[in-house]
Amino acid sequence: MREPLGDWRRTHNCGELREEHVGQDVVLMGWVARRRDHGGVIFIDLRDRYGITQVVCNPQHSPEAHRKADRVRPEYVIAVKGKVEPRPEGMANPKLPTGGIEVMVEEMKVLNISKPPPFPIEDRCTAGEEVRLRYRYLDLRRPPMQRNLVVRHRAYQAVRNYLSSRGFLEIETPFFIRSTPEGARDFLVPSRINRGKFYALPQSPQLYKQILMIAGYDKYFQIVRCFRDEDLRADRQPEFTQIDVEMSFVGEEDVMEVSEGMMEALFRETVGLDLSPPFPRIPYREAVERYGTDRPDVRFGLELVDVGDLVSEGEFKVFLKALEKGGRVKGINAKGGGRFSRREVEELTEFVKRFKAEGLAWIRVGPDGPSSPIVKFFPEGVLSRLLGRMRAESGDMLFFVASE
Repeated sequence: MREPLGDWRRTHNCGELREEHVGQDVVLMGWVARRRDHGGVIFIDLRDRYGITQVVCNPQHSPEAHRKADRVRPEYVIAVKGKVEPRPEGMANPKLPTGGIEVMVEEMKVLNISKPPPFPIEDRCTAGEEVRLRYRYLDLRRPPMQRNLVVRHRAYQAVRNYLSSRGFLEIETPFFIRSTPEGARDFLVPSRINRGKFYALPQSPQLYKQILMIAGYDKYFQIVRCFRDEDLRADRQPEFTQIDVEMSFVGEEDVMEVSEGMMEALFRETVGLDLSPPFPRIPYREAVERYGTDRPDVRFGLELVDVGDLVSEGEFKVFLKALEKGGRVKGINAKGGGRFSRREVEELTEFVKRFKAEGLAWIRVGPDGPSSPIVKFFPEGVLSRLLGRMRAESGDMLFFVASE
């Protein structure tokens, strides 16, 4: 059933045709997204990465094309020749950019057939990750995946255009290098020529960009693949792409100015969002004090609050012991967390122990005031000031950790 492409060449993609193309002869090629037989007339939603166009196979207009259309199934690859026509009154689809027209097919070629796919090629996919990865070529046909790759491409172009306009040179650095001290283990590649010797894949281009600075290339960048042999985490994977930049004869303000300008261009060109540099800046110490990390997500809202001076006026020995040894007592206000069950609190306690905390103290704030096994260790005035500093309201849950 497969037919050669021959001298057919598409004139338009499947997301391009509009009412102004009515009357034109066109050639479209793509994948069959849906096929519907309405009383002998067959409608096919033809899809490519640009969009979907409805093509119509009418047995009275082209019996041969209709015969082929009767045999096609989802994900068949087809090519059609036909004329653009307006959709009948009341049949336009406002949800599609091409929803005002359809193509009346005169000729059809079935370029390739397909078995039934293991999951629908649609925006929403309920298939497991393992199945999607096994059939990656099918998963990449889904519109969300295609949009992701388009955004990634635009991001690359935005970065290249911005940095090039600032006088930076894009320079590639080698992948096969000697092992160098980095933050993770190297991926090793055996050398065929030098038996018993190994290349290391770069964890970053650090040494090479330093060589470039020494060589006089004062502004360098590279969108580079890096490799680190480490366990998977939310922000770690064995191979990743990074925007690598290096400059000579600059200070930290220059680096931040270039970075902010790049982010501004990146968001504007990829998602149409206008940012307004300079961005808010937080000193390292303040970031660690308020958020417990040097890379905080300030949208999170669960800021750490130092309450050591207040709890020192109480009699809770766990807190006093930590303070006597020069430690700290900090808390967070989980807004609306007053609904947490005892089991959920116990699970949170086990969670913090993974990060070397000895335990988790808590105070539940209700309509009748604070309640907790530790409330009895603090005078009423201390509790009042503690709730004020934590900005506690009825329905909140306050959590505390003491550390030496």
